Amino acid sequence: MIGFLRGKVLHLLPDACLLDVGGVGYRVYVTGATRSRLKAGEEAAFFTHLSVREDALTLYGFYSQEEYNIFQLLISVSGIGPKVALGVLSATSAENLCRAIHGQQLAVLTKLPGIGKKSAQRLILELKDKVGGESGAADEFDTGPLPPADDAIGEATAALLALGYSAAEIAPVLRGAKAGTSVQELVKYALREFGRP
Repeated sequence: MIGFLRGKVLHLLPDACLLDVGGVGYRVYVTGATRSRLKAGEEAAFFTHLSVREDALTLYGFYSQEEYNIFQLLISVSGIGPKVALGVLSATSAENLCRAIHGQQLAVLTKLPGIGKKSAQRLILELKDKVGGESGAADEFDTGPLPPADDAIGEATAALLALGYSAAEIAPVLRGAKAGTSVQELVKYALREFGRP
């Protein structure tokens, strides 16, 4: 699983960018907020989600852990795939989305692209206890962008996701780790924090 990418932005597309990582070009689909931070010819770093289907491997990239976490929660809801989740996060901020879900605001949610009444009801039913309210949304999910020099956090996050932990569980734990820690030590630290030997 590809959990993190850093490279040079070769070209910007309406909903994606081409990222040169060591001579390999990755097409990474991004939200509007992430795309607005990108400039062709400059270096960029993403938390990534790899969507695997029979006919395609698709990479989705996020500038912040907050966006990545909310994306993971969205695609955990039945009937909401990566493309719809990306569209939702391009139409509104993660914080506003959390508020709408927590506040059970159907009218707000149904205005989002790809979200009908049934999808909005499922979002509320399945996620209202997993997102913070008006004051808690940003605190719970906003861990800010990954520090430019810390590949280890991205790799440790990918390893922990592979072990079955959710992004929402992982982010606050790794936030408490010391900077410059190796991937192996980060994973061991997180497992200790999760109460595993």
